[in-house]
Amino acid sequence: MEGLFAGLDVSTQSCKLVVIDLGERVTVHVDAVSYDEDLPHYGTRDGTVQGPDAGASESDPAMWIEAVALLLQRLEAAPKVEQRRIQCLAVSGQQHGLVALDEGGNLARPRAKLWNDFSTTEECRLLTERVGGTERMISEVGNTQRTGYTAPKILHMLRHEPECYARATTLFLVHNYINWYLTGGANGGVAVMEPGDTSGTALWHPLTGAWSQRVLDAIDPGLARKLPPVEPSDRTIGTLAPRLAQAYGLSTACAIDAGSGDNMYAAIGTGNFAPGIVTVSLGTSGTAYTFLKEPYVDPEGEIAAFCDSTGHHLPLVCVSNMANGYNAVLERFGMGHEEFDAVIARTGAGNGGRLLIPWYTGERTPDLPNAAPIYFGFAMDDFDRERLSRAVLEGHVLNLWSGFRKLPVRPTAIHLTGGLSRSPAWCQMIADMFEAETVPVEGEGAALGAAIHAAWVCAKEQGQKVSLAEVAEPFVVLDVARRKTPIARNVEIYRIQKRLYLALSERARGIDTDDDPFALRWRLGG
Repeated sequence: MEGLFAGLDVSTQSCKLVVIDLGERVTVHVDAVSYDEDLPHYGTRDGTVQGPDAGASESDPAMWIEAVALLLQRLEAAPKVEQRRIQCLAVSGQQHGLVALDEGGNLARPRAKLWNDFSTTEECRLLTERVGGTERMISEVGNTQRTGYTAPKILHMLRHEPECYARATTLFLVHNYINWYLTGGANGGVAVMEPGDTSGTALWHPLTGAWSQRVLDAIDPGLARKLPPVEPSDRTIGTLAPRLAQAYGLSTACAIDAGSGDNMYAAIGTGNFAPGIVTVSLGTSGTAYTFLKEPYVDPEGEIAAFCDSTGHHLPLVCVSNMANGYNAVLERFGMGHEEFDAVIARTGAGNGGRLLIPWYTGERTPDLPNAAPIYFGFAMDDFDRERLSRAVLEGHVLNLWSGFRKLPVRPTAIHLTGGLSRSPAWCQMIADMFEAETVPVEGEGAALGAAIHAAWVCAKEQGQKVSLAEVAEPFVVLDVARRKTPIARNVEIYRIQKRLYLALSERARGIDTDDDPFALRWRLGG
């Protein structure tokens, strides 16, 4: 199979475009738009604006459309890309964001609540009570209600902005909204959802493939009428609107893939579509997820039960605190990335029993929207550059590991992506803490995964028998020069430190534990 295929990633802070040439087996175009820098008139910081409520994080969906338009304009001007040869385009979108449209295709609410919006704590509680408790909620949708998910965002709009809810006739996730725009928008745009991103709404069960009527009714008995149908992830949904094709020199025959959430496509872009591979993404948030042929539902609801974009499953743990603590310590001590790595190289694993639980802005896993950071084992003169840097690095990775540990998988390899994956210190820490070989993946994970998925879907619809691995092989590039393997002495220390972290975390949440944090600190040299 030959031709060009494109992937768009509409993420929290930026919008990226990747174009691959399947015949030549190369990536021919990569571009990105930073919302803060390239679209300053939206007034965002880190791609978001603060809403009227405490903990709110929102964006104007028009900003995403403008970013897509800017990328397509630049693509048209790219001298080495024959954009008319693009056969299919797939959209990756930040998960859980809620976009509400009225009957005319206008925004029923001027901004979209995002995945990192913590203003819906009360709605999560109300929904859980109305359904009959946490256990019943998990049986209904495979997940608990989290502030990041879409269901409480809908209830929040109904409770606090009833006029917006009343105007809304269509409720979209981010990538569904972009797909609707690309296929025509108010002039015949296709309104559908797909299992990957829909499984993160906490309205739809990834095992049964059906909306939970009980949860829908707990919000509004008429809610189902506002939700588009859920169609398979591995198909196209339509073609590019003629108006857009003409405006940007694209073909009117360019198909639009069903699209999916950013984690579903980042899995593809990092080669995570076979058992045993785990992707760890280190960015604004931190995620760890793996491919499973059979679904996994966490009885406590901390690990998200998601579908992937291939007809299988993608259990995922997400922590909302990752780059924030790291960025803060760099700013506090005036360090750059390389200097941070050098500082870590001079410090010892376990930090002498000093430990940070990095719940700076609440936390998603564990579900603690009102949490605050905890510093343990620090003397008054311990808050220096070396000890705090080591504490931030270990604390963030421990926080991610503590959620991941319940997944029913023993990693054969960890593929690392996200901005922090370029750091040798972070890469080694993941290897030591997760006890697995860790290798960074080059390229733009979610956008690349979207482009690969577009090519795979197109090949299938043309009757070609080709596996996703065959399509992805030329484009998923492991940075073997930066590969890290676990250091035996560090692994030994971190097994103690993991127990310390869990003991502190559980005690802070009122959970009984047999481990004594002070005894464990002593074993680490505290």
